[in-house]
Amino acid sequence: MANKFDVVIIGAGAAGLMCAAEAGKRGRSVLVVDHAKKPGRKILISGGGRCNFTNYDVTASNFVCRNPHFVKSALSQYTQWDFIAMIAKHNIAYEERSHGQLFCEDSAKEIVQMLLAECDLPTVEQRYRCDVHDITKIDSGFSLKLNTDAVECESLVIATGGLSMPKLGATPFGYQVAEQFGLKMVPTTAGLVPFTLHKEEKEAFAELSGIAVPVTIETEDGTYFKESLLFTHRGLSGPVILQISSYWTPGQKVTINLLPDVSLSDTLRAMRESNPNQSLKTALSRLLPKRLIEVLIERGDITDKPLKQYNEKEVASLDTYFHSWSIVPNGTEGYRTAEVTLGGVDTDELSSKTMEAKQVPGLYFAGEVMDVSGWLGGYNFQWAWSSGYVAGQYA
Repeated sequence: MANKFDVVIIGAGAAGLMCAAEAGKRGRSVLVVDHAKKPGRKILISGGGRCNFTNYDVTASNFVCRNPHFVKSALSQYTQWDFIAMIAKHNIAYEERSHGQLFCEDSAKEIVQMLLAECDLPTVEQRYRCDVHDITKIDSGFSLKLNTDAVECESLVIATGGLSMPKLGATPFGYQVAEQFGLKMVPTTAGLVPFTLHKEEKEAFAELSGIAVPVTIETEDGTYFKESLLFTHRGLSGPVILQISSYWTPGQKVTINLLPDVSLSDTLRAMRESNPNQSLKTALSRLLPKRLIEVLIERGDITDKPLKQYNEKEVASLDTYFHSWSIVPNGTEGYRTAEVTLGGVDTDELSSKTMEAKQVPGLYFAGEVMDVSGWLGGYNFQWAWSSGYVAGQYA
C-alpha cells in the first residue's frame, strides 16, 4: 500500500522548507524529501557562513528571467519585509552591509533552524538520504518511489535547485522531472561566477591575485554594475564580475572603467602642471595599485615616461584606456564555483500567481529550478522564500 500525502516536496533547501512550512500551516499533510543527509546545505555555506538572506531593496529588475514580469506576483505575495518579520519572530540578530544586503550576525545555521522550527508541525514529515524515482501522474495526483517505498500525493512540488555547486549535491533532477511532463526548458549556464582569462592575460595578471579595485563594468548589451573587481590566479572575480557574468555571452567583451570616480585626463594635466618630472608610473600609482600599473607597463599597454613628455593626444589615449579597459574573458569557472544557475524550467509553462505548471495540474516548482536568477545580494534567497511561500499556499 502506498503512503498517501496531500503534498510531497522534493528538495529540502530554502524554497522547499519554506513551501513545507506554509503548506503545513494550511493543514496539508506534507512530506519533504531530499537525497542529502541534512537540510539546507547551500544555506549553511552561503554568505561566508552568515547567509545573505534578503535585501532591503527588492524589485523585479534584480532578477534575470526571460519573462521579466514573472517574478512580480510572488515577490508581492511574500516580500522581504515578511521574511524579516519571521527573522524577528525567531530573535535572529542580523546586520545590514553595503547595498541593503542583510546577513545573520551569528551563523547561517540560525536560518536553517528557523525553517525547521516553522516546519515543526504535526502534519509535516521529513525524510533524508532519499532516492526519488518512478514519478507518474495518476488520477488522484502523482505516485512515486522513495527508496523502495511507494508514495502518492495530490500535489508534487519540485524545489531541487540548479546545477551550481555540485559538491553540495546539485543535480539536474528537477529539470528531468519538468521534461518528463513535457515542460519547455531554457538552456542552463553558470551565473554569478568568476571569469577565466585567455592564457596570455591569465599569466600577466595572475601575480595580481588578491588585489581589488573599485570599478564599473559594462557588457556589450549595455548592462552595467559598479562594485569591486578582484584579480585571481585564474582570472577576474569580485562582486562586479559575479554580477555581470549573469548578463555576459561567451565571445563578448566587457568594458571596465578602472577609475570610475576620477577624470584621468584632468588629473594627469594637474599633476603635469604641479610636478612635470614625475613619471607616469608614480602618478598612476596614486590612483590605482602600483603592481597593476607595473604589469600594464610590462605588457606594453602603457608607456612610462615623465609627465612633461606626454602631449594632449597621449593623455587622451591614456584616459580612454583606463576608463574603458576592454577584455574578452576566455569563459567562466562554471558550475563548480557558480552561485546560481541561469535558465531552467521555462516560466511561460508556470502560473506566476501559484507556481503550478499550466498543463500539469498539481505539479509545482519553487526556487532556482526555474528560469529565475537573482543578483548577488540576497535576491536568490528572497526568490526562494517568495516562490516557496506561494507554492505552499496552493499545493
